[in-house]
Amino acid sequence: MPFVRELTSWRSGLSDPGDFPYSAVLGEFQRVGKHFVEKELLALLDDIRTRVVAAAGRAAGGPTDPHRLLRDFLDVALDKWDGRYDYRSYLALPLLRLPCTTDDPVAGPGNTPQTDPADARRASDRLLLRLVADALDFELTAAAGATALLPEQRPGPETVAKRLRLGVRAALPAVSRLDPTRTVDEREPAAAARALHALAAADVTDDEERRLRLSMLPVYRSHDEYLFVRVLQAYECVFAGLADELRGTVAALTTGDPAAADRLAYARDRLAAAGPLFSLLATMQPESFRTFREYTEGASAIQSRSYKLVESLCRTPEGSRLDSAAYRSVPEVREWVLAGHPSVDAAHRAAVRAGRLAGADRDRVEREMRAFADAVLGWRRTHHRLAVRMLGARPGTGYTEGTPYLAAVRSTPVFTAVGHDPCPAAPPTNTGGCPE
Repeated sequence: MPFVRELTSWRSGLSDPGDFPYSAVLGEFQRVGKHFVEKELLALLDDIRTRVVAAAGRAAGGPTDPHRLLRDFLDVALDKWDGRYDYRSYLALPLLRLPCTTDDPVAGPGNTPQTDPADARRASDRLLLRLVADALDFELTAAAGATALLPEQRPGPETVAKRLRLGVRAALPAVSRLDPTRTVDEREPAAAARALHALAAADVTDDEERRLRLSMLPVYRSHDEYLFVRVLQAYECVFAGLADELRGTVAALTTGDPAAADRLAYARDRLAAAGPLFSLLATMQPESFRTFREYTEGASAIQSRSYKLVESLCRTPEGSRLDSAAYRSVPEVREWVLAGHPSVDAAHRAAVRAGRLAGADRDRVEREMRAFADAVLGWRRTHHRLAVRMLGARPGTGYTEGTPYLAAVRSTPVFTAVGHDPCPAAPPTNTGGCPE
């Protein structure tokens, strides 16, 4: 590893963290897969991390942005070395900095608080667009033979073309929300994917581009892991946005603000529009997935903080659910729920009792609650079907039981304050919720 000398030299002078040789380190991790990085390099990075943290603590005014970026990168890169590898570190979420409108500790480090809901929505759409466009760019580059990154089990031309079509379809709602005058008109999949990537690249800062690049730390060398990581990151972005909308719904119901129904409608539309991400994920080659997931033990979507926030913001989970592995795997969210933070369900009931929600306003809020519930239930069913296709009877990777767990929770009510029609007369969700 020739670049070890470069790292050693950088460490000896503890140079500016902005000059850290990210490309060399990232290249080595991607060449062999995080699971197979040499211990010599990991020990060196661990020592650098210790020194960087110490230097940042001594700096006037506290850590700088370059210090924080380097610390976040090293924490993600060294998760297996530290014995704390999990879903968040696998997806490098601290590096992506999911947008949110709160500095609530449940959001955790690695999030970017926004001051206005509209700003948070825009930041979320921009991140989603970058993630999907980057996944498609990798498919194009690999198909052209222009990269040696993750060289094993490359998909065939038909699969690549399908991914390009589905990826563009998954990203276009975000493009439209960002600017209704922008779109991708090209019908040929490769041309459309290139146009989408150009749209994403036209609206990105240097810091965002660097964080996106550093957030790709696959565990192995399988081509499809790139797609897997980017789609899961995109869904984390979606669910972080849904949590924001549900927080806003709770606040609106508490104060009598008529925006409650609008926040629920936006959340439902956002989840429905994300449905094609599952279709994109379904193009993974099962044999490729089963190859790289062997090295992801300890990381599972059951550890998704954003999803648990959405679930608990809809309604407070029962005691048995809070005591299950699902919530014990996200202790900060569990503690937040146990502290008595309100849900849409509870806020709805309180608003009705207090007379803040009545008549046409109540009807609309309840209609939107049912429509959002349908979208969530549809998402769960699609998630279960995809997991069965990929996993069969195999156990999950986060020391979980896998598909039986998904089957058990897929019909758990989203709300209890309103009844649920499994196929309401609401806009189609596109998440596979109702039989055709």
